[in-house]
Amino acid sequence: MPAEVVDVVDRGNSKMSEELKFIVFSLMKVGAVAGVMMGMIAYVVLAERRVSAFIQGRLGPNRVGPLGVLQPLADAVKAFFKEDFVPAYTRKVYFWIAPALAMLPPLMAVAVIPFGSRLGGQKMVVADLNVGILYTFSVVSLAVYSIILAGYGSNSKYPFLGSVRGSAQVISYEIAMALSVIPVFMYTGDLNLSAVIGHQTGGIWNWFVFKAPISFIIFLVASFAEANRHPFDFPETENELVAGHNTEYSSIKFAMFFMGEYGNMIAGAAIMATLFFGGWTLPVFGLDKPAETLFVGILHILIFLAKVVVFVVLAIWVRWMWPRFRFDQLMDLGWRRLIPLALANILGTALLLWALN
Repeated sequence: MPAEVVDVVDRGNSKMSEELKFIVFSLMKVGAVAGVMMGMIAYVVLAERRVSAFIQGRLGPNRVGPLGVLQPLADAVKAFFKEDFVPAYTRKVYFWIAPALAMLPPLMAVAVIPFGSRLGGQKMVVADLNVGILYTFSVVSLAVYSIILAGYGSNSKYPFLGSVRGSAQVISYEIAMALSVIPVFMYTGDLNLSAVIGHQTGGIWNWFVFKAPISFIIFLVASFAEANRHPFDFPETENELVAGHNTEYSSIKFAMFFMGEYGNMIAGAAIMATLFFGGWTLPVFGLDKPAETLFVGILHILIFLAKVVVFVVLAIWVRWMWPRFRFDQLMDLGWRRLIPLALANILGTALLLWALN
């Protein structure tokens, strides 16, 4: 066989080998991210139950396994084997679609979040999009469709009222959330989340929580409202709407709504850690540079997870320490406080950058 042909064949085989390696590694990252996400959802639920018990002077789940660590497994088995009752008056198609949509947005949102630097020569992000933050906002906004379809499909007054509240709340706070991150991208000039992390290296004062503190505060409040977390859990409000959009659901369908709420909370925590707290970086021992060894690569992933856990614990603490707002207070805070503040923050950042340049 001529040498030229052999060379072409070798290059083709090498290219196929690289593509196969990329596909296999990408599938491994997808599986790892999905697995970690589901595991975190399970144990964040357990953590919330234990923290609430501590605050209220109770013990919380402590019987299934050592210190109750197997309680999430028991809850999952219970959800799977409970009767899946569907009321006769529901709109069946929408009733079934709604819980399936509840879990998709958080899983899709974390796909573009860099959860580490490098491992095995590959970036630790499932999809390194140049418009990562736009993708994230577009995906997160889909969560409201789950609430709307649940209220409409249940064909009952309490779920319908909960879905109306939920849609008004999410639409209102999406505006404030989107406006709050604009100063971050005015500093970086890039919508890629890996680039945003890169701009926060070189010292803790480069983290955007210090450069754009108002943006962080607005984003934090809006993330609670977007995830329907206390003190903004108006789609449910048990003392007024029984369980809101969840009222007619049982068994695994109810569990999917439950998991979706906690998934949104974790996704919001991951976005905040990325945008404002340096993502996987830590400004000590050179940990704000891409990993060159396996140990440092794993350490970066653990640093990112630790930051996410801090925000999750904050969300749990807020739920059990703050009273719920009235609905008119919720809308007033969103439209008359946060949105004007976010616009003023954009103007102030623009003037500051103009003055510095």
